[in-house]
Amino acid sequence: MIRIISGLYKGRRLKLVPSPAVRPMQDKVKGALFNIVQDRLKGSVCLDGFSGTGSVGLEALSRGAATVVFVDEFYPSIKVIRANVAKCGAEDKAVVLHREFNRAVIDLAKKGVAFDVIFLDPPYTLLEERNPLRVIRKRGALKPGGLVVLRHYYRVKPKTGDFALERRVSLGDDVLLFFVNSGMEGQAPKPTKAAPHTRLARGGSFL
Repeated sequence: MIRIISGLYKGRRLKLVPSPAVRPMQDKVKGALFNIVQDRLKGSVCLDGFSGTGSVGLEALSRGAATVVFVDEFYPSIKVIRANVAKCGAEDKAVVLHREFNRAVIDLAKKGVAFDVIFLDPPYTLLEERNPLRVIRKRGALKPGGLVVLRHYYRVKPKTGDFALERRVSLGDDVLLFFVNSGMEGQAPKPTKAAPHTRLARGGSFL
């Protein structure tokens, strides 16, 4: 059983994805994560990458984020994310994209969307083959001063050169890495537009 720990949706129990491939973040890890990022959340636009159940993005909404984009390419996860969003009554604050992560970031960047906080919880083996931080940097998906939180298995060594590593937290087998966009990572300038959440249509299509 997983639940929302704190905030507007506190105590809501969330559905699980019926697959051993999806590893929901445990309350101990999620609580530590949100204790660290809490001050960044109010009014923020967040990306929950490799969303799984959507519990991390929904925790962000519960604690004050304005909008969360949920991305997953595993269709059973997408069905559960939509159900959990509805269970929290958060449909007007959520965009759910059934898409491969890199493709989603590229498509969002083409629409001028950038994020204040990005949560990444990819399959452990993916980090041995790919670097999700790179597409975020190259496409300018993280605002200057924005934060990326990457969860990984302690035996996996993800590539970490795309953003400045601000903090590392170990919790049992889990490691949380906190990266900040110092504005010096060579991102292309973003066009000036309205706030991203005003340009995202609910249900995963673009305005």
